[in-house]
Amino acid sequence: MKHWLFKTEPDDFSIQDLESRPDKREPWNGVRNYQARNFLRDDIKVGDLVFIYHSSCKHVGIAGLAIVHKVGLADPLQFDPSSRYFDAKASPENPRWYMVEIEHLETFQRVLPLAEIKTMPNITDIGLIKKAQRLSVMPVQPSEFTALLNKARA
Repeated sequence: MKHWLFKTEPDDFSIQDLESRPDKREPWNGVRNYQARNFLRDDIKVGDLVFIYHSSCKHVGIAGLAIVHKVGLADPLQFDPSSRYFDAKASPENPRWYMVEIEHLETFQRVLPLAEIKTMPNITDIGLIKKAQRLSVMPVQPSEFTALLNKARA
C-alpha cells in the first residue's frame, strides 16, 4: 500500500463534499499535470490511503482521509468540449488524462495547517514543504504519513 496527498480547493470540492456523497465516493478528475497524471495512471492502487488537502482557502492544510476505490479510469472531462478540462488531442481510444475514484474515510476535527506541518521535525520529504514541488497529487512516505495522521487526529 502507498500513501498520497490530493490537493483540492474546498470552494470547488472539499472533504465535506466527499463525506456528503450518498456512497461517500467521488472520481478525482480534472488533474492536468503530466507528473500527477502519471501517478494517477501508473502508481496509485486500490486500497491506497489519501490525505485530502485543502488549498487556496482560509484554512490551508490536511482536512481528511480517503481510500482509493477504483483506478485506471480515463477522465471523461477530456472528451467534453464544454468542459474546462477538454483536450482536443485525447480520444476514448487514446486517452491522455486519467483519474481514480476515492472513498471518504474520515474528516478530521480540525484542518492540520501547513504552517504546523512545516514545523514537524520528522516531515522532510513531502512535496508540501519543498519549493516548486507542490503537485495536486503527490506521494507521501509511510513514516511521514503516520506522523501526519497522528498529528491530524491529536
